[in-house]
This record gives sequence, C-alpha cells and structure tokens, in this order.
Amino acid sequence: RDPPTGFHSGAMDFAELERKEGVRLSWNAWPSSRIEATRVVLPFGAVCTPVKAMEGMPVLPYAPVVCSECSGVLNPYCHVDFHQKRWQCCLCNTGNTLPRNYHEINENNLPAELFPGYTTVEYQMENKNPRPPCFLLVLDTAMSAEELQDAKDSLGQLVALLPEECLVGLITFGATVTVHELCEHNAFPKSYVLRGTDDVTQEQLKKLLGLELSASEYASYDKQRGSAVAEASNALRRFILPVSECEFALQTALDELRPDPFPREQGTRPFRATGVAVAAAQGLIAECHSAQGARVMVFTSGPCTIGPGSIVGRDMSETMRTHQDFNKGDAKHYKAASKFYNQIGIRLATHAHTLDVFACSLDQVGLAEMKTAVDQTGGVMVLAEQFGADAFRSSLRRMFARDSSGALDMYFNATFSVFCTPQVMVCGGIGPMSALAVKSKSISENEVGMGQTTSWRVCSLNSNTSVAVYYEIVNQHSNPIPSGTPFYLQFCVRYKRSNGEIRLRVMTVARRWAESSSSHDVVSGFDQEAAAMLVARVSTFRIEHEETFDLLRWLDRTLIRVGTKFGEYAKDAPETFRMPGPFAIYPQFMF
Repeated sequence: RDPPTGFHSGAMDFAELERKEGVRLSWNAWPSSRIEATRVVLPFGAVCTPVKAMEGMPVLPYAPVVCSECSGVLNPYCHVDFHQKRWQCCLCNTGNTLPRNYHEINENNLPAELFPGYTTVEYQMENKNPRPPCFLLVLDTAMSAEELQDAKDSLGQLVALLPEECLVGLITFGATVTVHELCEHNAFPKSYVLRGTDDVTQEQLKKLLGLELSASEYASYDKQRGSAVAEASNALRRFILPVSECEFALQTALDELRPDPFPREQGTRPFRATGVAVAAAQGLIAECHSAQGARVMVFTSGPCTIGPGSIVGRDMSETMRTHQDFNKGDAKHYKAASKFYNQIGIRLATHAHTLDVFACSLDQVGLAEMKTAVDQTGGVMVLAEQFGADAFRSSLRRMFARDSSGALDMYFNATFSVFCTPQVMVCGGIGPMSALAVKSKSISENEVGMGQTTSWRVCSLNSNTSVAVYYEIVNQHSNPIPSGTPFYLQFCVRYKRSNGEIRLRVMTVARRWAESSSSHDVVSGFDQEAAAMLVARVSTFRIEHEETFDLLRWLDRTLIRVGTKFGEYAKDAPETFRMPGPFAIYPQFMF
C-alpha cells in the first residue's frame, strides 16, 4: 500500500501527521545509502508519544497478528493475498499465513487493522488477573509540626484524588523507618519500626513484617487453595489495601503522626533515613505487587543524614556539597549514595515500579544522587519551598488528572518496542525508561542513548510522555533504492491502564527514500522541532554519561556543518547567508 496521501506536498504538516500517527520524525524522507545519510549531519530519529490521546483511534477486542520472523504487527501497509490466505510483512518481507479466524476476509470485508486510515490501532489484550495500581506513600517526619501538617494535608488531597479501587500504603521515616498496618478490622493496628542505619532487602523485610510462613505452616500450605494463615499474613491484607477499605485507617494514622521525637543536639542536622525508607518501600511492593504497576511516592523536607543514601553528615560544620565539589570530585558521599540509589532504581525497574520524589525544602535534599533511580523508573521530581504552596498542590492535582473515560491519565508496566526495515538499524533510545535484553538483527553497533536493544521498559507514563528513538541507515551505495520507494517503521507499546486493563498500541509510519542528501524531498521533509528535541536529548544524555564531553564545542561544530550543508550563501559574503525555509529557526533552537 502507498504511504499517506499528501506525502509529496511542498510543505508538510508535521503536527497533522503526529495527530494521526503519534510520531514525529526529524527527516521525513531519508537518503537511500549510508554515505549520503552521513552527509545530513543531524540524527535520523523519531519522537514517539506512546499513549498520546488520539481521536478516532480504534480499540480492537482481540489479539494482533504477528510476523513469525521479526514480530512486527499486521498493518495497512502489508500486502495481503486473500486467495492464498497469506500476508507479507512490510518490515522484513516475510510471508506469513493468516490465522483461521481471518479466512473470511476479502477486499470488501477487512479487519480494522487493514483499513488504510488506521495506521495506529490499539488491541485489548487478555488479562487473567486485573489488579489496580498501588501508591505507597513515604512521608518524612523530621520536620516542624507546621510543615508536617501541610505535608499530611497534601497526602490527604492525594488520596482523595485516587479511584476507590486503587491500593495505598503508608511508610514514615525520621531516625527510624515505620511501616504502618492499615487493616480496619484490627482494633489495634500495628506499626513495624526498622533501624534507619542499615539497608533492608525484600527477603529481610518479609521476615521482619511477618510475611513469611513458618516451616510447619509451609508444609501444610496448599498452593491451589491457599490457607487462612497465608491469607492473614498477606501484605495485601495488612499494609497495602484499596482506598475504599482503608481510608479511615490511613487518615487516622496520618492524624496521629507527630514530628520525629528522636533527640537532636544543638548544631546538628535531624536524623533522616531517606535511603532505608525507600529500600523498605521497594521491598514491600516487590513482595505483594510485582509487575502490576506501582509508585513509591517520597515526600521529604531535607537531606538524608544517616544510613545508606546519606548525602551529608549530621554535624552542621560539614557543609552541603556544591557544584564546585562535584566538578573537583570532592563530594565525599556522592559516589556511595548514587550507587545505592542506582541499585534501588534497578530493583524498582525489575518489578516495573516507579520512584517519585516530592521535595519541599529551602535546603538541598539529595536529588542529584536520587536522579538515576527516578529517571530509569519513569518517575517525577517536584521541588517546592513548602508542602502548603499552591504550586505544589496544583502539581499534585495535575499528576492525578483523569482522561476522557474518567480513568487516571497514568499508565503502568509498559514495554516499548521498535521494528524497522532491513536497510535501517536501531542505535538506541532516550527517555524515562530502562533497556531490556532483547536481541535483534536490527541493532546497530553505533550506540546512541540506551542501545544494544530494540525494547525498553517504561515503568510509568502518561499521555504526554515521549520517547526518542535513533536510527542508522545501513544500505550500501552499491545497492541503490529507487527514489520514492516507501520504507516503514513500527512502534509498539504494551501497557496497563489504571483499571487493570492491558492494551497494545501499534503505530506504523511510512516514509519515502530519496536519492541523495541534497534532494528536494529531504530538505522539505526536515522537521526542525523534532530535530531540535532529538539533538537536545543526545546532548543531555552525553553530558551526564561522558566525563570528557565538551557540549558547547559539539553543538557549535554540528551547527556549522548543518549551515555548510544546507545554507544558501555567496562566497566571501557572510551577509548573504540564509537557511532554507524548513531550517529557518533551527539555529535559534540550538542557541
């Protein structure tokens, strides 16, 4: 099938294409050889918004038809032989047999995924165990009574924004870490206090919270029917419950909270075991809600001063690390704290859970160290001066906004995968995600961002979350492709909605090959906004991961090469220099 109509029009409407496809490409016509591709300077990439709200997109109540060779999904660009009941994958050209339930289709009786206008569709996947998401609230109590009251009010507001079926739990911390039982049937709900100086693993937490069966109980345990003992000790009956079942117990626990009573000498910072609290929260939800979608939401008002994750000592004579300390390598707690939070991030991402940090303080709280854990789990960081600030409360409300169907605009446990034609390879992706160990023939040796894979885990996302994917053209100059021949890219995201429903969205885009890097199609198909965003993501990724990377020099040299390649000017007359229309404001974006 042909690419979308209007593809060859002089001025492409990139916003309209994005509205239909959910994807924007930096170049919308690609040179057909590796040599010509290197001459355009700027990256070949796509900015994909995996769960963008799209008007008129069909939701199909069955599983997709998948290619046996590349795992790409049947789409309108695939050739279908109705007589032989076979279809040819447009991505790898492999022939596949149509499943039996497709044998009645013909030119006048097409399934929705073959309609020419439905290049983006969603499949409703079977979910035998639908469970709502979990929100584990982790609250710092090492603050003044007034600040703590504002923080408790903010948590009350947050709980009121949650759908009743959502699961919720509470952990508080100061010098120690307290895990609260929220079971309303228990007349005397317990709280379990953990030492704030030692890391705690999932296995240790099971023993400490009584979530593990004894040897005699395990011997009589029937995995099929369960047991009353196992049911009673289950974390989902004690620590993490639906809002509808524990709202009163949660509010009571919050009302009874007081500022951390641990004695504090003059000239010292308060005891604050943030690292252990986050580790305990991670272990608790990993134990009872693995791969089901959950957020650990940390509300803190200062730096971690004891235990793993500490960023500064308690003695006020020790100053907080500065940018100069980072540059000189003098931030003595930084490496150990960053390593600890990186491990926490890996543990969270393994179970598809997210870390959010809400910091309300006039002092630093250690976000530089926590950043890796928040980034790789798709979490958010919100900074404000106080928990009662209007900007903080409105940010919290916005985070729990609803979509058009009334469900939370928040999606969980997503797997984002990309597929492409043989002439193209995937260099990597940059976004709020972590790479999965998926091997494919389409993986490029030139790594950009998180490479060496074609699939990534996105622990949580919303309708505005975007992911950048970078490609390399590998077709040799000796194997010419006729100008105007279409090529295809496919983006698949499998995600879980807040009501427990699992969806698979498939976005297939078609563009055309061009003969050379200087052809009119290449220049007119340049999307300067998408290109600026792709370059910005590469810049920030490299500056964070490469110690010797000179950002300004790299940007200047790239811009000069772009101007040399595409600029129009008379020799030795700088005043005549101008960029063609599609590049007109790209230099301003770079500056």
